[in-house]
Order: sequence, then structure tokens, then C-alpha cells
Amino acid sequence: MRRLVFAVVDGCDPGQLRQAIAAGDAPMLARAVAEGASHESVAAFPSVTPVCATALATGVRQDRHRIPSINWWDRSRERYVEYGSSFAASRKLGIVRQLADTVYNLNGRHLAPEVPTVFESLDDLGVRTAGTTFLVYRGRHRHELAKGTMMNRVASTAFRKPVLGPRELFYADLFSSRETGCRSQFGLPGVRDQHAGCVGAYLVEHDLVDFLLLSLPDNDTHSHKHGPDAQQQSIAAADAQLRRIADAAGGVDRFFSEWALVVASDHSHTLVERRADIRPAFEPFGITGSSGPRKGDRIAFCPASRAAMIYVLDPDQRERLLPDLVAAGRAVDGVELVVWRDHDGTGVISSGADAPTAGEIRFRPGDAVADERGGRWELSGDLAIVGAEVRDGVVRSASHPDPLGRCWSALRCVNSGDVLLSASAGVEFPDWGGIDHVGGGSHGSLRAEDSVGILVHCGLDGQDGGGVDGRAIPPGAPAAWSIEDATPLILRHFAAQLADDRDRPR
Repeated sequence: MRRLVFAVVDGCDPGQLRQAIAAGDAPMLARAVAEGASHESVAAFPSVTPVCATALATGVRQDRHRIPSINWWDRSRERYVEYGSSFAASRKLGIVRQLADTVYNLNGRHLAPEVPTVFESLDDLGVRTAGTTFLVYRGRHRHELAKGTMMNRVASTAFRKPVLGPRELFYADLFSSRETGCRSQFGLPGVRDQHAGCVGAYLVEHDLVDFLLLSLPDNDTHSHKHGPDAQQQSIAAADAQLRRIADAAGGVDRFFSEWALVVASDHSHTLVERRADIRPAFEPFGITGSSGPRKGDRIAFCPASRAAMIYVLDPDQRERLLPDLVAAGRAVDGVELVVWRDHDGTGVISSGADAPTAGEIRFRPGDAVADERGGRWELSGDLAIVGAEVRDGVVRSASHPDPLGRCWSALRCVNSGDVLLSASAGVEFPDWGGIDHVGGGSHGSLRAEDSVGILVHCGLDGQDGGGVDGRAIPPGAPAAWSIEDATPLILRHFAAQLADDRDRPR
């Protein structure tokens, strides 16, 4: 069997990857691109890690996987869910609750149980699975909290329950399916890639894995701090961990001859030039706080970097409040687009105060036009507000890729807000802790600079056509690539490999 490493380089920008390759700073990725295929891959909206990482790990968007944002309102429990926008946001909404939501509830409660993860699908096939610290880890194998580390002595009061994960699970220092000698240093930014590389190399060297999800998140942290144009250094650091895996496999040449490699990013980054605190525009509606709804509270407010969601607390008030919430969103500084579903279920995208073009689009599934991923739509209005036009019966936009499909998935997600906001170029909305990334990078909006990441694959069974050398695109390949395509590529590879193993004479 040709084994596979699925490396997720958080926030990796295609242009920055090309620069790193050209400078000789990413030789592993350069070889994967040269020998395989490289695509620009479109994120979900909001283009934030929990939504997009879940799409990478399941092959579906949030209308099916149900993870709507990094901060959202749980209607069933009447409380905020916070996956870690910042330490200040976690402290504001409750650190223990945030940790429980991130470590336990995202996988055990929030992620749709009927949607299999890549780990679950491969576990069911008998593939030896493994994963380093990644938001989505749900698999078929039970793991107890690791013992003997400082982090676990601190965390044991909050984390007592076992989890279901891949066969080999390494989640910070909380869960370690075996002793490797690797330590995550509390999962601190800047050392997480090194921990992943250490664990991955151990598993490969000791022949313990057929599929490894290698999470490399430090590029995202580096980009938030230093800006999107500083990724060359952090991409080089991620590439070094891939080299570490290759060395454990017997060297680079042997790795590329015996292993397949898929490298993806969940989103990209854009420069934040200013903050726009949009919360005051919604305070007259009564924003509920961390302790739950009080008398007079009518909405929940959920910022997510360059996106935000507004929830009406009482479903009976939705029809009455929705027009006023939309009007507030359209009028506030920093908002480019306001997105909602009308009373008849029609999706609406409207220009905000910072939109370069005023107008509105109304859309729903139908037969009038197609999008680049094969969806079909009925629509009316001014496509210019998302930089789109219809050519040859297909809606295309370079500035806001796949605007209809991405907005519809967000609107159809059972856990999404009633009104969604997308920031204008260069703007970020501060989180619950008041934190922004002005001068650094961020993401979350519908715009291309936030949303277009990478998808590189090499050594996949019959699927590496369509690369930079002009080879034919393999059957089933999409016209426009998305984060949803990574898991299907991986599953097709292993299905073909296992079929070959069954058919091989013994």
C-alpha cells in the first residue's frame, strides 16, 4: 500500500508558497508541485479555521458538518461557543468552557454525527490512521487523557473524559496514544509544527501509520503577527517538518517513491489596515452576554475576525427584527456585504457601507445559471457587488470566488446566525476580548485574499493529472477546487490502493 501524509499548513497563501519555492526555501513542497499537481483552493465562508478545517477533514461544507464559525451562539443551550479567537476572548466568555468546546464538544457534540471524518472513513477500511493536534480528530479509537505531563496535571480538573480519535492520536500533550519523547510545550504557537514533525517522524520510523494528518498551524500564527507577506519564513519551517517525515521514511527519494502527499491550507491571509468595531451598531437590540440571556436581550453577537454573525434569540421575533438588523449591518462602517435569508427562504447578498458597488443579489437553487463547481441557481440583482458576471451560463468571480455556493452553505447551516457580515478590504472586527490584528494578517471574509489557499497532491493513485505541466485533468476533478476536495482525494486513493492489494496475486 502506498501510504499518505495529509499536511495542513494553516493559512498558507498560494503566492507566498510560490515565492518560497522560487527562493529554494521549500524543497519538499517544490518537489510535490513538480511531480504532482497544484491548485488554488477556495475556503468556506466565513473563512475561519474551525469551519474550514472541518471541511478539510470531512469533504463537506458547514450546511452538512454544522460548524459555523470560530464564535457562535448555541441556540439549543442558549450560550456562546468560542473555539479560541484569542486568550482575551476565551477569558471573557469562560476559559474552561472554551477549552471544553474546543477539545471535546467540537468533535463530540457540534460536528454532525452523520458526517464521517477522514479518520472514521479510513478506520472503517482498516487503514492505520494517525493525527497530530488538529481541531477535527474524531475517529473510531478510544483514547484516555495522557498521564504524567505538566499540562495534564493542570488540565485534569477540566478534562477527564476519553475521546474517540484515529488509531494514533497526539493532541497537544492532552492525548498521546504512546510515548514518543515529543512534547508540545502546552501547545504554544511557534512550537506546534515541531511537535507535529517529531510525532510524525516517530510514527513513520517505527512503521505505525498508513495515513497521517500532519497539522502545521504555526504559519497562521506567524501571519497574524507579521502579516501575509511574511509567510516565506513560516512556510520554510513547515517544509522542514515535511523533510523530517521524509528522513524518517528513509530519505526524500524513498519518501516520494513510497508515499503519497497531500498539502492543503484551510484559508489564506490578507493585511489588516484598520479595525472596525461594529458591536455598538447592534447594542440597541440588546446583546446577550457570557452569562446567558437577560431581560431585554434580543440578539447574540458573534465576531469572527473579518466576518461576524448576528442571531435573533427568540425565533418568534426573527421576522420583525430581521429588517432592522440588516439595515444596521448595511449602515455600519467596515462592512462590505450583508448576507441573510428572506422570509421565503431566498438567499440575499446586499452591499454594505464600505462596498465599492451598491446593490443586492437574490438567489436560490434552480436551473438558470451554473457556478464553477457545478451548482445551479436562480438569481436576480447586481452581481457586480461580488465582482461576478455570467459567462457562458456560468457565474464567475475573481474577487469573491464561488459567492453563491459559499453563502448558501453558510445560510443553510443550522448553527449559523440570522445575519452574516463580511468585512471590506483591510478591515477586521475585534473579537469578544477586543483583540484585532492591525498591521498583521487575518481572514474570515468572502473576499479572495482571505479565501484562496493551496491544494497540492503528489503520488495519489490516478489523480495527479492537471498539474503545472499541463497533464490531463483526471476524471471527476472539479473545474474549480475547494477545501472540500481534499478528503475525497484521499479516500479515492486508499480505495484504489486497497482494491489493488486485494487483486494482487498472493
